[in-house]
Amino acid sequence: MANIRQRIMRFIAWIVATVVTLAVIAVAAVALIVWWLIEPDAGQFGHVEDEAKQAHRKVEEFPGAGEPYFAAMDKGLLLPPTAGADYPDEIKEVATATGLDPEAVRKAAIRGQNTWTVWTGGNDRFWDFAARATIGSFDLLKTISSHPTMAYGRDNRFRYLGLVNEPCFTTPKSADPDHWGLWIDQRKTECPADSFGGNTEADARYPGVRIGSRGTTVKVRGEEKKVPVGSYYGEPTGVMGLRLFPNPAFDSKAAEHWDAVRYYTDPSYYNDKDLVRPYRVGMSCAFCHVGPSPINPPKNVESPEFPEISSNPGAQYFWVDRIFFWNTKPRATPVEPAPNEGNFLFQLFHTNPPGSLDTSLVSSDYMNNPRTMNAVYNVLERLRIGAKTGKETIKGDEKDNKQAQDYPQTAAFGSLYDKATGTVASMRVLKDGADSVGTLGALNRVYLNIGLFSEEWLLHFRPFLGGQKISPIRITDAQKNSVYWQATETMTPDMAIFFLVAARADHLKDTAVGEQVLKARDPAEVDRGKIVFAENCAACHSSKQPVPAPDLGVDQGICAGGGAGPHYRECWDRYWSWAQSDAFKRGMVKLVTEKDEDGKDFLDSNFLSTERRVPMDIVRTNACSAIATNGLSGDVWDNFTSSTYKALPPPHEVTVNHPVSGAATPLQAAGNGRGYLRPPSLVSLWSTAPFLLNNSVGHEESYHGTDYYNQDNAGGYGAGRGTACPAADAGDPYLPCVENRLTVFDRSIRQMLSPQTRRMDKMTEAPVPGYIYRTSAPSCLIVPPGFVPDKVKPFTGMLNKVAGWAFKKDGSITVGPFPAGFPINALTNTELLPDNDEEDKFANYKRLIAAGPALIGAFSELGGQCTPEELADPAVLAKAEKVVRDTKLVDRLVGLSKCPDYVVNGGHTFGADLSQSDKNALISYLKQF
Repeated sequence: MANIRQRIMRFIAWIVATVVTLAVIAVAAVALIVWWLIEPDAGQFGHVEDEAKQAHRKVEEFPGAGEPYFAAMDKGLLLPPTAGADYPDEIKEVATATGLDPEAVRKAAIRGQNTWTVWTGGNDRFWDFAARATIGSFDLLKTISSHPTMAYGRDNRFRYLGLVNEPCFTTPKSADPDHWGLWIDQRKTECPADSFGGNTEADARYPGVRIGSRGTTVKVRGEEKKVPVGSYYGEPTGVMGLRLFPNPAFDSKAAEHWDAVRYYTDPSYYNDKDLVRPYRVGMSCAFCHVGPSPINPPKNVESPEFPEISSNPGAQYFWVDRIFFWNTKPRATPVEPAPNEGNFLFQLFHTNPPGSLDTSLVSSDYMNNPRTMNAVYNVLERLRIGAKTGKETIKGDEKDNKQAQDYPQTAAFGSLYDKATGTVASMRVLKDGADSVGTLGALNRVYLNIGLFSEEWLLHFRPFLGGQKISPIRITDAQKNSVYWQATETMTPDMAIFFLVAARADHLKDTAVGEQVLKARDPAEVDRGKIVFAENCAACHSSKQPVPAPDLGVDQGICAGGGAGPHYRECWDRYWSWAQSDAFKRGMVKLVTEKDEDGKDFLDSNFLSTERRVPMDIVRTNACSAIATNGLSGDVWDNFTSSTYKALPPPHEVTVNHPVSGAATPLQAAGNGRGYLRPPSLVSLWSTAPFLLNNSVGHEESYHGTDYYNQDNAGGYGAGRGTACPAADAGDPYLPCVENRLTVFDRSIRQMLSPQTRRMDKMTEAPVPGYIYRTSAPSCLIVPPGFVPDKVKPFTGMLNKVAGWAFKKDGSITVGPFPAGFPINALTNTELLPDNDEEDKFANYKRLIAAGPALIGAFSELGGQCTPEELADPAVLAKAEKVVRDTKLVDRLVGLSKCPDYVVNGGHTFGADLSQSDKNALISYLKQF
């Protein structure tokens, strides 16, 4: 009997040991899988080459283009002087500042203008990758098309997409046999050939990178067809900022499979991540920054001329949700959701008001942060500000950034960087003031962020999705392995000269309409407005300020040069205390109302910003931009932010609101770079509304009906709206005419000064101080079958039986539906991985693990009922609302949020306490900025 008991005990012990062993193995297996998903393949870092390097090209083979093709843009400042005429004052000013001859300045600026407008640095490789990695939503080759089945084309491109049509093109009438049947813009025969590519002469002058099928012959249905090498500038597409390149992967097999008709019309064909297109589309900086001239708007917005286009105001009318979802269409009726509204990814892009974009979309920081596309104005004055209060210290890899003294055309600004101490004067272009390594470094980084050297860049994070540990892309690796990067470094000094010359204020007085508007003002009201501005706004929005007494410690001692670094909060408090004093305000009033010793007006050469980083607890706008993390130590832009930025102290606590209850809770940012915003410039303020860093104040979605999706679809988008400036409807916020800009300015600035008039959220239980990004219709996360990862495809049948709520019989993946009104950022701001500087990284994983079962349970209950018919079924929607409510799904997501601040248009209440007469006076004065 005892022997039997012993055997039973041994058997039980064996079972327990086996179970424990299997559990350990299972945990280890899960840990290995998680490690495999999270950890990058660091062995590849610094060991991949870009296509130009692989093709054995040298940087000397990529000279900047000097043709004055775009010289009529930008007020015509780069046109050669007429016989007997002098150079423009802008060129002479830069010639004096740089020590260059005026003609040398003009030619350098032309090269810089061309770089800004047509140089893509090989990023067509990245944008082709994006077309295959964004589950069917994004495809620039379709964005440039005018196929009859699409809601947009060249004829309504500006009014629907907000993109600027390049002059000298017309709408295609049929498929283009010379471009593999694509419906792309056709060059007018009366126009000269493009100076940079797409014709024999330009392709020979700027020869493209011969790689893959470029320069070879492919066989298509028994016929041979030549694939050109093309130009390294690509050929024009008819859209400013987008250039066309032969796809080196388009070989005979791809050509045989290519079907242009199905590409536009057959989802089973084009929804395929393995589809090889005949072309790749490259993107220049102009795509996000070129716009209609504020002072010389196009007479026809769909057919602008070069003098009606400016390089620097930013793409103020750019609709991200329509561009990043190529097959978007308006609603057929105001109450019937458009097809893409059922896709949660579209809802994410729909959070971006026109003229805004989350620049961390690709290298995700787990926060949805739409921000305006920066206007570039008064660069020379910005450099002067940097030399006074924009001092930073760079160390280690940060010193690999190029500086002004490295190039003859910018050598005169060499004093902005002291190599021995690592002290550099910085312009702060990014909203959080992260770009802090000098002007050229800031310009060069932008090219990486739009896909240059994607061979290396994409190794350092998992694009779009996240979930992989982020690591820095090193400048030395780019300098070693990317010829495109090397070429970019040689071109950006000319770009700097270009902006010094051309990025000048657009004054309302320089328009016929504006001249009359300004004359109609009451002079006494304007004078009062100057005083109101001096006492209430100039502390953040003027580069001209009174000199503080030395004993106040402002910009003295540890605060010299602006005080960036670990003592910055103390330095800010010194400055802010001084700026609130009567002495400061008296001095400021004197500056605003009187001419200086040189006889200059207060607004002359005034950048209308201090560029001092303002703590988020002072301005109290949406916190997510202020706590952006891509520039932190060890993050992707580590090499492009200063050591002093990375040492910034935490701001003070702010209050955020729950997206369902509206309840207020505290939020404390960690510092180390987080927690600050640089004040935007008010230069040309009349032309840049809506306001705040995300264009949320003054943006009116419902101008054209109960919902902005309802856009006369029956007649084609924009039918009856008009294309002319001046506009028939001066209230239309989506036309760039002077009168329309003034209408949006007036609405936006009044909302800024009277926060209670801003758009308010109507779905929270308790009131919140603004609105929250919410879904406009029931929607699901959807992955079409052709975009399901190859490693998952073999198991979709089995997964359908186990988790049919997510894995569908047709091979697609769906999660949802999320009901209309669902707070979008509650899901998109989920922190999948901790930041590099978080002390308790495991706490993040614990939160995810603890919430996992409940989240899966909620998604399972939602059921994945995501067909168009199901999304229109009231019973399905009622169930979705009940599941979200009963499972407390939003509460659980808020608990995982990296940035739980969901109100997007709150804060910046400065001026709210002014009398109405003072508000009116201030607005009158602001019009002349």
